Formats: sequence, structure tokens, C-alpha cells
Amino acid sequence: MVISILQITSFVLMSQASDLAYAICKVFLSTLGAACYSREANASGRRINQTMRLLHQVSSEWNRLNRNIRLFFLANLLYQIGTGMFSVLYNLYVQTLGYPDTMNGTLVSVQSFATALIFIPIGLLGDRTSHKLLLMTGALFTGLSFMGRSLASGESALIVLSAAAGLFAAFFQVIAVPFLAGNSDKKQRLKLFSYHFSLVLAAQVIGSSGGGYLADVLQSAGWSKIQSLQAVLFTGGAASVLAFVPLLLVRQKPAVQKDASAAPPGPAQSHPLPSSAREDWSAIAKFTLAQLIVGLGSGLVVPYLNLYFTNRFAVSLTAVGILISLGQVMTIVSMLIGPSLASRVGPVKAVVLFQMMSLPFLLLTGFTNLFAVACFSFLFRQALMNAANPIQSSITVDRVSDARRGIANSMTQTAFMLGWATMGPVQSHLLTAYGTYWGYALTFSMTGILYISASAIYYFMFNERKQKSASPQAANQNAPA
Repeated sequence: MVISILQITSFVLMSQASDLAYAICKVFLSTLGAACYSREANASGRRINQTMRLLHQVSSEWNRLNRNIRLFFLANLLYQIGTGMFSVLYNLYVQTLGYPDTMNGTLVSVQSFATALIFIPIGLLGDRTSHKLLLMTGALFTGLSFMGRSLASGESALIVLSAAAGLFAAFFQVIAVPFLAGNSDKKQRLKLFSYHFSLVLAAQVIGSSGGGYLADVLQSAGWSKIQSLQAVLFTGGAASVLAFVPLLLVRQKPAVQKDASAAPPGPAQSHPLPSSAREDWSAIAKFTLAQLIVGLGSGLVVPYLNLYFTNRFAVSLTAVGILISLGQVMTIVSMLIGPSLASRVGPVKAVVLFQMMSLPFLLLTGFTNLFAVACFSFLFRQALMNAANPIQSSITVDRVSDARRGIANSMTQTAFMLGWATMGPVQSHLLTAYGTYWGYALTFSMTGILYISASAIYYFMFNERKQKSASPQAANQNAPA
């Protein structure tokens, strides 16, 4: 545009000025035009260089990961795309079938109870058998159960398939963190867990936003609402099944020798086992209690966020999918900056800070009648509350010995899912009894109280642990391997 203006100016001068004036102005304007073009070209070049540097950095980070982790990330990408489609659309599908809101509460409870029941057996198996086999089993049968759920319409079939999906989804939830810990060293773990949780959310962004958009496109093309939702949900199940393929290529690592705490006492080891076991189980119990309280609060709100927006604001499926996807994107960013905050204030304080900062946005979401305000507060609550997840996983892995990491992860996941299972009927009752405004306002308020309690308990329990670690014996037990 700048060059065009200069050319017009030169033409005007050519028609009105003397030859000498024209020559002088032409040289001046040509020089100015070249300078402007050079600045525009330099700015464009800088943007290209910054993009190339970012791509190079991402490529370098990817290449530094070992082969097993890269294959796992690829499998998890496919798996979570399918999960993302289901998390946004499945309860809308059930509602479209003509079932009341209480049916969605029942299905969430059945799935959560099934997951909770299998968590501990999977954790014990994970400490004793192949992580690869368990992940393959989870991917294959979770995808198949998703495909079945997309076609089922009878009440009994919905309940049975929800239970099946809950059972097999536990495999990925329990084994992912121990698998990553077993294929990395301690220095990598916090960053690696941040990448893992960020990848999960990014894949769910693709699934949720793409699923909602595809359902709307199919409906605009003449498909019925039920048919469009069934097609998208079936596609999500197929994506989860495909996660089985990269896992086939994972190379099974040789059995890793357990740490000294897991070995039987011998001549050179008189009594470390009981002390270490007590420390492990004490830490596991504390993590489990904190996660139970968070699960109770989360179970009142998170499974029904899409219904909250459609019931209170009557927005389209595409809008819900995009909004939830934006929440995932903001969470990805906050997770990636989480390690930086943890390095400054400590991991436990970082977890508490993230959770407490989310509370005002949680309450604002529950009480507002303005869609723009609800979107803003939802996005920040989502990002801040979930940003603590990779830090919590790193704390758990660091404070529990390798011999009990599987059972530690399964017990904390069990506690969380029990919270979801318990609160499903409570949420449905409150919504039915008090309507779509006060019902959601009450559930969001109750969630806020539970989150405050969980944060306080988490801080004081692990602050006490930090004081205990000041002793030489505890310091030796928590030293890097």
C-alpha cells in the first residue's frame, strides 16, 4: 500500500513539475519506497524466523524423547481425540434420545463406579506386569465400547456399555504416569508430565471442537440430530481403537530392579523396608484423601458443563465445543508454565496457588446470567484448576517408591472417581429440585467449598512432610536415585 501511494505521488509530480524537480523527487520517492518495502520485508522475515525457531525447538524437544515415549504420545493423541468427542457429545446424545437429566447422572455414576472398582486391581497389575500390554488392552476395548455406546439406545444397553467404558478407560488413566516415569529419569519428569497432560488436553480440543462442528455440519446437511451424534461418536470410538497400533511398536523394557525399599531385608539391609513402606503408604493415604475431596467437588460440576451452557444460555453444539476447546487451550498454556511456578515457590505451594486462584472464577460461573461473563470465568477456572495436575503427578512419583507407584496412582484415581460417582445423583437432584439457575448455583458453591478444603488439607499435610524430611534419614530416603 505504501509503495502504491508513492507511485501515485510520483505520477502527479511528473505531470506538474519541471524535469529537474521530477528527477529529484523520483529519486527521493524511490528511495523512500525501497526503505518502506525493506522494513515490511524485514518484519515478515522476522516472523518467519521466529516461526522456524519455534518449529525447530519443538522438533528438538520431540527428538530428545525416547522411542517408547514418542509412540505413547502418538497413541494417546488418538485415544484422547475419541475421548474428547464423547466428553462433549455423549450426554447430549442421551438427552436427545428422550431420557431425563437423571439418566445422565445415572450413567456418569455407573461409569465412575466401574472405573473406581478396577483402579486398584489395575494398579497392582501395573506394578507386576507389562505396562505395554495393559495400555494396548485399554485402548482397544475402550474404543470398542465407545463404538457400541454410539449405537445403543435402550436403557439397559446404555448402562452396561457405560460400565464397560469405565472399566477399560481405567487402564490408560492408571498406567500412563507409571509408564512415563519408567521411561524417563527424575530430571525429565515434571516437564514430561506437563507435556503429557498438555497433549491430552490438545487432543481433547481436537475431539471436542471437531466433534461439535461435525455434528452441526451433518445436521445442516439433512441428518437428524440423533444420526449426526451417532456418526460423530462412532468416529470417536474408531479413533480410540487406532491408538492400539502405535502401542504395538513399543519396545518392552527389561524388568527394572526395584529400589532398595522393595527388596527383602538381607545382611546389608537390616530394617529399611518397614520404614520405607510406612512412608510410602502414609504418602499414598494423604494423596488419596486430597483427591477424594477434589473428586467430590469436581463430580458436581465438570461432567455437566456442556449441559450447563446449553440449559442456561441455549447455545449451539458448535459453540459448546469451541468454548470447551478454548478452556483446554488455556489449560495447556497454564500447564506449560506450571513447572516454572513450581521451581520458584515449590511444587506443593504451586498446586495450592493454582487451585485457590480458580475459586473466584468458579463462583462467578455458577451465579452469572451473562453468557460472556460465564465464558470468561469458565475459561480461567478450567485453566487454573487443571494446571496443577502435572505438578501433583510429579509430587506423587517423587514421594512414592517405584515399587508402589502403580498402586499410588490407582488409589488416587479411585478416590477421585468415587467422588464423581457419588456426586452424580446429587447434582441431578439439585438441578431437578431448584431449576437451571439455583440448581447450578448451589452445585458450583458446594464445589468451591470442597476445593478450599482440599487445598488446605493438601498444603498442611505435605508441609508437615517437608518438615519431617529435614532429618538426615528422611533426606536420604528422598534423595534422587
